[in-house]
Amino acid sequence: MDDLTPASMLYLSGVSVSFDGFKALNNLSLTVAPGEMRAIIGPNGAGKTTMMDVVTGKTRPEDGEVYFNGTQDLTKLDEAEIAMLGIGRKFQKPTVFDMHTVEDNILLALKSDRRPWASLFWQENPEDDSRVNGILEIVRLASLRKRVAGSLSHGQKQWLEIGMLLAQKPKLMLIDEPVAGMTDAETRQTAELLKEINRDRTVIVVEHDMTFVRDLGVKVTCLHEGTVIAEGSIDQVSQNDRVVEVYLGR
Repeated sequence: MDDLTPASMLYLSGVSVSFDGFKALNNLSLTVAPGEMRAIIGPNGAGKTTMMDVVTGKTRPEDGEVYFNGTQDLTKLDEAEIAMLGIGRKFQKPTVFDMHTVEDNILLALKSDRRPWASLFWQENPEDDSRVNGILEIVRLASLRKRVAGSLSHGQKQWLEIGMLLAQKPKLMLIDEPVAGMTDAETRQTAELLKEINRDRTVIVVEHDMTFVRDLGVKVTCLHEGTVIAEGSIDQVSQNDRVVEVYLGR
């Protein structure tokens, strides 16, 4: 483990993963600092999803190191143990409880004592109310708290699921294509929402919408064939000849 690892929130070094001879990750190395928001871009098949699968314990790497918060070796933990450490993931397609209200979706997701006895006698309390109110404000759904989740727009469902992830108090959030299918207005609001979330937690965003990535104004990492081919500001990365060739086009 590198001496710099304790200063990182997420540290991947030399990570490789193969599926039936296909190299999904090829000696991938990536470091994300505490409190950073990082955008990950790249063509389909670049390894973005596999990278997130490795971080969350869904896929075991064949080689390499994966450390969280400087000390936790994620390759030795299962998905549940990794989630308990404070790593949360939002998939591209929103999954909410359609028949429940927006407010109840957040309440159901709150990180609390889930043992049978505690769950049986659980009662709403002022602390939970405060947390729910704060989350609903962040995800722009406070005025819709009594709405049934199934009646929300696609973009609002995305925000609700981000809120449900926030309820778990993650230290690191992995968010997959949050603005896919959103209107331009929703896309802009999502950029502001993620900036607000990033004030007190580390965020990794995988996204194809380059306008949205530019609005985030963060460091960008471009993957191709399972490895990093460019890193820097959106302007630096978008002017990289290799990135233009394999991803952006001319």
